[in-house]
Amino acid sequence: MKIEDVLDLKDFNFLDDLFGSCDEKINLIKKKFNVEVVVRQNFLKILGFEKDVVVAKKVILYILDSLKKGETITKQNVEFILNCVEKGQFFVLSGSFKKQICKNFKNKPILTQTVSQKKYSELIDENLIVFGVGPAGTGKTYIAVAKAVAFLKEKIVEKIVLTRPVVEAGERLGFLPGDLQNKIDPYLRPLYDVIEEILGVEGLNRLIERKKIEIVPLAYMRGRTLSNSFIILDEAQNTTVKQMKMFLTRFGYGSKMIITGDVTQVDLQVSEKSGLLNAINILKEIDLIKIFNFEKKDIVRHELVQKIVKAYEKT
Repeated sequence: MKIEDVLDLKDFNFLDDLFGSCDEKINLIKKKFNVEVVVRQNFLKILGFEKDVVVAKKVILYILDSLKKGETITKQNVEFILNCVEKGQFFVLSGSFKKQICKNFKNKPILTQTVSQKKYSELIDENLIVFGVGPAGTGKTYIAVAKAVAFLKEKIVEKIVLTRPVVEAGERLGFLPGDLQNKIDPYLRPLYDVIEEILGVEGLNRLIERKKIEIVPLAYMRGRTLSNSFIILDEAQNTTVKQMKMFLTRFGYGSKMIITGDVTQVDLQVSEKSGLLNAINILKEIDLIKIFNFEKKDIVRHELVQKIVKAYEKT
């Protein structure tokens, strides 16, 4: 039996954010629950079978409440919420897993989006070195960068150092145009993208000029001791055992070190052992070092990413 439920929207001014560009977000909800959603003046009507309307209403109210609190709800966030609800994981609508890490350059709160992200964030607070290991799209690098920004703003650390290995540091790198920095920049671009999303381009450039943020290849770490710093090594599965040891021994007083990677995406030569896998095995029993494993269910990107990861696991 089909029913109609009505939401009074007089207290909400977030319809544009709810619906999204070209109605992309509300269309996801309509398609998932096979409901119609129409707006009449200050009222939003949901039409469909009762069980579908009830859940669709809960999702819409949750999104509107999040927007009212100043949170950003992207299309990817909506996809993740719908994916959880489809699996019966209704706790996602309670928001109990959400914890504010910092605010972005638009003064919007950056929150943990999954139970795993919250646990990961808490481990970073409680330990000196944390390994965030898991598939792409789980937020392991994003959360680490957000925590670094929070620590810098709160003056817990004096600088942020972001690094990743340049795997193709041999012949193929030489074919790229420009000087060494031009050749290296494409490999570091993902780190710039993450921190620009949080700080904005101007904010990032300002902190780089003040030497509060460094984004450098892993090879540049050799010979340094990094004290009072928040240090993040990304794509750590592509470090060799020697590189990982070199990186870990850069650790100085007053610092925090986060190592992220996906052990299923090692790009090293077959003869080379991943420094990430090696480090996880030999450091797991040391106090103040923790290894956190993300799973496929923690992927917060487009739901297609989960399907891709699952498909590759079967090969």
